[in-house]
Amino acid sequence: MDNPIIERHPWEPFIPDGAKVLIMGTFPPGRHRWSMDFYYPNPINDFWRICGLIFLGDPLALYIPEEKKFDLDAVKRLVTEKRIALNDTAREVRRLKGNASDKYLEILTPVPLYDLLSRMPDCRDVATTGEKAAGVIAEITGTPVPKMGEMTVAPDGLRIWRMPSTSRAFPMKLEKKAEYYTTLFRSAGIL
Repeated sequence: MDNPIIERHPWEPFIPDGAKVLIMGTFPPGRHRWSMDFYYPNPINDFWRICGLIFLGDPLALYIPEEKKFDLDAVKRLVTEKRIALNDTAREVRRLKGNASDKYLEILTPVPLYDLLSRMPDCRDVATTGEKAAGVIAEITGTPVPKMGEMTVAPDGLRIWRMPSTSRAFPMKLEKKAEYYTTLFRSAGIL
């Protein structure tokens, strides 16, 4: 792709009152992959299935199968109730191959992480949903990239977690991914 266009992030950070954990992917897929106008919009991404399994006991609790989309109102209610903030690690990107793969995503402007965290005084846990997002946060915080499912602590006490990717392209069963996220949510005090 010659001179791919610069894309700006489509959404404001989602920050519920008393947010305890910030979940960060890299960047949304192209609009043609969205089933809703919100974080993790691709109907085949596992993030909302993981949340449904962990918090509601059913991986399809937040999904409307006949419409092949997530229930945006239920999704927002859940993350608000559980005090989960959502944002991505990139503000501006270029898709070098025109797809959603992090491998071909050039991050031009990373998230202003500490400005974002200043809006969440109760948040001490930042979790990335994949390798590229983990690298961006490690660079911003000057910390090593944690191994998947583990965390590192920044000098200011911020706990930085690396979770498995919620993409179906990442070869791990949903239930195993949910185990990693359960550990994070328990540690953050929301489960």
